[in-house]
Amino acid sequence: MDAVQKVGNGHPGTAMSLAPAAYLLFQKVMKHDPADPTWISRDRFVLSCGHSSITLYTQLFLGGFGLELDDLKALRTWGSKTPGHPELGHTAGVEVTTGPLGQGVANAVGMAMSARRVHGLLDPEAAAGESLFDHHVYALCSDGDLEEGVSGEASSIAGTQELGNLTMIYDRNKISIEGDTDVAFTEDVAQRYEAYGWHVQNVDWTNGGTEYTEDVHALHAAVRAAEAVTDKPSLIVLDTVIAWPAPNAQGTEAAHGSALGADEVAATKKILGWDPEQTFEVPDDVLAHTRSLTERGAAWGAEWDQAYQAWSQAHPDKAELLHRLKARALPEGFDAALPVFEADPKGVATRKASGEVINAIAGVMPELWGGSADLAGSNNTTIKGAPSFLPATSKVEEYDVDPFQGRVLHFGIREHGMGAIMNGIAADTLTRVFGGTFLTFSDYMRGAVRVAALSKLPVTYVWTHDSIGLGEDGPTHQPIEHFAALRAIPGLDFIRPADANETAAAWAALLANTDRPAALALTRQNVPTFPRGTDGWGTTEGVAKGGYVLVDSDGEPDVVLMGTGSEVQLAVEARDLLAADGIKARVVSLPCLEWFEEQDVAYRDTVLPPSVKARVSVEAGIKMGWREYVGDHGRIVSLDHYGASADQARLFSEFGITAQAVADAARDSIASLG
Repeated sequence: MDAVQKVGNGHPGTAMSLAPAAYLLFQKVMKHDPADPTWISRDRFVLSCGHSSITLYTQLFLGGFGLELDDLKALRTWGSKTPGHPELGHTAGVEVTTGPLGQGVANAVGMAMSARRVHGLLDPEAAAGESLFDHHVYALCSDGDLEEGVSGEASSIAGTQELGNLTMIYDRNKISIEGDTDVAFTEDVAQRYEAYGWHVQNVDWTNGGTEYTEDVHALHAAVRAAEAVTDKPSLIVLDTVIAWPAPNAQGTEAAHGSALGADEVAATKKILGWDPEQTFEVPDDVLAHTRSLTERGAAWGAEWDQAYQAWSQAHPDKAELLHRLKARALPEGFDAALPVFEADPKGVATRKASGEVINAIAGVMPELWGGSADLAGSNNTTIKGAPSFLPATSKVEEYDVDPFQGRVLHFGIREHGMGAIMNGIAADTLTRVFGGTFLTFSDYMRGAVRVAALSKLPVTYVWTHDSIGLGEDGPTHQPIEHFAALRAIPGLDFIRPADANETAAAWAALLANTDRPAALALTRQNVPTFPRGTDGWGTTEGVAKGGYVLVDSDGEPDVVLMGTGSEVQLAVEARDLLAADGIKARVVSLPCLEWFEEQDVAYRDTVLPPSVKARVSVEAGIKMGWREYVGDHGRIVSLDHYGASADQARLFSEFGITAQAVADAARDSIASLG
């Protein structure tokens, strides 16, 4: 109450009613070490209802995780460790960034999946629940979280996966910003989760609306019962009254997102037997009691360290693997494992090349796993020969399954759930995960992509069918605005390789990064595989720099032709057309503008010389963003309307995305210089 009142805004109500539940989890249930908040065997906590961030910050303060009372006083202010919503990497003890409702539920599912995969990766001989790497994931969620579709998508997957290491407490206070949740949310959530395959319990602190009792013992018993169910995730429906015991604010929508007011805070303190004149009062004996968690945590850590020493001596290869994974380093032999594609004018689709890269590096990167939103055959995301990550009880006959060592993920047609689950997996840090769908359906997962970028999570998106080049499926499936829209997300590397070898180089570059997500935009149709390092053709070394000279002319060029992805071939063909007229053209491939912008000016100027004002860009998407590269005298060959249903050759021709159009634009650009 005091923290929200001091800053003048925030969400006090949920934090008040959930304080006993949060205390129970942090002090009585979870095994963690405040002195080592990244301890590999710690239980994880996810506050999906991130607006109630003070719930988490209070426990981090009480438990001795590094927050002090002054940090709580600085809630929601510039430079504080206590921002309005929890942010990964900003505050010790925060496992994931939450705020957009529902994301945390899916993150928790991903973390539970990751725990099982890490068990299989490092300790495959141990029985379920008996590995020193096993741990439990606990989450708190709200009505709003469970209204969001992403939580339903992820919860359905959790049931299918039989994630017995996941327990979620659902704070059913039936209050939304617009009033009673019955205005928009009337289904039986418990039955819905039972249908998902969850173990469901109910703890009613309202006693059917007759009398409010914070029965922490009943909640504790429910949590322990949930932990005992090892073949299902567990949901505990906790009926609460928001802002209890505030005499006037409890049970009201006003308590959700506004400070209670000085009078209401004082009245509430009187009810609780506290001095209404005191603020931020934490008795010494209370703090001593809660910070005894540090002693328990140290004991758990010491016990684990002893077990780890025995394990590492018995499994030196696995211990070496863990050391590399914790360092987030690529393995020896990674570069040698990358495929090299021979020059071929008929070429190969970059989606197919990507699939070959995945399978080549999977042999040296056991931590690599991933799948697709039911488009694996189209996205080429299957690690061949690897089992599917599914429980042993799965009735699926067409796949070999392994609940611990499976590397092929089946997300179903749940793009948003896939994205948010991958965020949870990536937040667990030890594995590298990828997920695929058609590029146009990246819209369905944009919320999760943005959180990944904000959180600096190294998730890889394999987005195929990246333009009108997909052909007959038509405009609903053909990305047009997507390149610009995705480049607009700060912290996301959007990569559109021009050929198979650029695709391999792109995978190498993105996997070397551990602090940001990356998206591969890949073709359905074949594109030529260009010569490399011979006859004036550039190598792929420049891919990691985001842009490079693919093929040049003798001396300074008259015009620079730049493009991405499948349209680079049009620039190459246009170069030949211009050469017939004595016009010297340089072709620049710009697979990743984000990487290119990270280079110093000197390098960028060697690729796009300022002295050459005649420039043309070509990309089968909207023109937004290209003017700064082509300049005032440059020309942009783009597609600024939706596509159509026809074969891809007809579409490129009808819409003017052709080599001739690029050559004509180059002549026009040169002419504009006078």
